[in-house]
Amino acid sequence: MAALSDQLLIVTLLAYLVAMVGYATEHAFRRSHAVPAVDTRLPAMATTTTAGPPTGPPPTSTRAAASTSATAPGSRSRLAGWLAVAATGAGAVAHASCLVTRGLAADRVPWGNMYEFVLAVTLVGVLAWLGLLTRRPAVRPVGLYIALAAVTLLGLAAMRLHTPAGPLVPALDSYWLKIHVSAAAIASGIFLIGFIAATGYLIRLRHDRDTATNKPYGFVSALGRYLPATETLERLTFQMHALAFPIWTFAVVAGAIWAEAAWGRYWGWDPKETWSFISWVIYAGYLHARATPSVKRPVVAWLAILGWATMMFNLFAVNLVIAGLHSYAGTN
Repeated sequence: MAALSDQLLIVTLLAYLVAMVGYATEHAFRRSHAVPAVDTRLPAMATTTTAGPPTGPPPTSTRAAASTSATAPGSRSRLAGWLAVAATGAGAVAHASCLVTRGLAADRVPWGNMYEFVLAVTLVGVLAWLGLLTRRPAVRPVGLYIALAAVTLLGLAAMRLHTPAGPLVPALDSYWLKIHVSAAAIASGIFLIGFIAATGYLIRLRHDRDTATNKPYGFVSALGRYLPATETLERLTFQMHALAFPIWTFAVVAGAIWAEAAWGRYWGWDPKETWSFISWVIYAGYLHARATPSVKRPVVAWLAILGWATMMFNLFAVNLVIAGLHSYAGTN
């Protein structure tokens, strides 16, 4: 079963890579679909400049129209997009099977170390994304970045965090593992979608500002051409964080109860506990800022990104670099 789990992880990675190619192809077809909208207007503008004052729209309007046209999908673009979604779904099936067979091989729940936890978090994120797509197909272009994040995290887990399937260390052999760690994995997977949406919001905002001021597109702002509208991405960011925050709160509280049962105290400012609390405070600050009209939306989005950065620091740096009571949660 352990060997099958490892093979299924390879299948999962390949499926998500295919999804990445599909999403990228969708973007390419959208771009080619937009080219005529730019080219057909240029001769008309050139003609008017030789005959007298220009009667066509100003350059900014022309560019904005081209940018809008770039988001209008053609039939090939839609086909590539839905093939990418299908590949993501196939990858999710292989991903879930990878975790199930890992659990069967170890005869326990499959989130007892960093390798398994990263697999679980990524699976939750992908499933949350697929569930979101069923209700809001318009956000499909974000799938490129979902697939990229999944490939990155799973590739890192496979190359750097993999450990043979085996029994739990004594410190983790508790029913609280099923409660505390599963809640942390679910919250982290949903936070991942919120982080990507917040990043996409800032990229799209940069693109819209460059379009409005007729500034040359840089690499970052050019990526925003194919993303959904800023309002859509900002709302998605909030919805994901509003869903994940109570689950993360429960995970922190459950961890404190487990700590009292295992070590005789609820809180000891262990590095893992401290950074979990820091993440909680930042995400609480995000929700508070989001509900405060005077706080600008880009600032709110940066708080969401900062929250995810602390989550990643807590997962990798605290487990692998900083010594503490949770050091057993590394690759052993």
